[in-house]
Amino acid sequence: MTRAISGHLRAAVAAGAIAAVIAGFAPALAQEPVMVGGAPMYADKTIAENAPNAENLSTLVAAVQAAGLVETLGGAGPFTVFAPDNRAFSALQPGTVDNLLKPENKEMLTHVLTYHVVAANATSEAAMQMIKDDGGAHNVTTVSGDTLTLKMDGDNIIVIDETGNAATVTQADVMQKNGVVHVINEVLMPKM
Repeated sequence: MTRAISGHLRAAVAAGAIAAVIAGFAPALAQEPVMVGGAPMYADKTIAENAPNAENLSTLVAAVQAAGLVETLGGAGPFTVFAPDNRAFSALQPGTVDNLLKPENKEMLTHVLTYHVVAANATSEAAMQMIKDDGGAHNVTTVSGDTLTLKMDGDNIIVIDETGNAATVTQADVMQKNGVVHVINEVLMPKM
């Protein structure tokens, strides 16, 4: 009987040692940063700290700086940001970005940028569930006070603005200390 207890004890100790080794690797695996635009996005940093490092978000970052929203996006949140990449901005009518970045258009720029932000921490999984629960389309109110509509196109989340333009989430669930970023391929425009 002592041998049986001793065998069980060794097995328990071995299992505990394996669990400890796995637990030791778990934090390292959990903290592996997501790459956006060739740069790591760290979950322990804010949106304002991470975004300037992503090459494909440089136009958005310049717009956020021009609008004076850096401090806001560095705040506690939570925020869900639908972040247009540089190609989305370059697809706008020629001169649109330059016009929005002019100091006299700061209010309009702020309106457009806050239209891309929802005061929540909505992962793609949560968004897909809300879309399903609402019969295929889920409306969200943005920080600007306007509405976006979320839908699905196969496995892709589609974000539709008030003018009817649709953006596809091209990179979802970039977790941040103060929320989550979903990279999109179009600039969303509220009705003005």
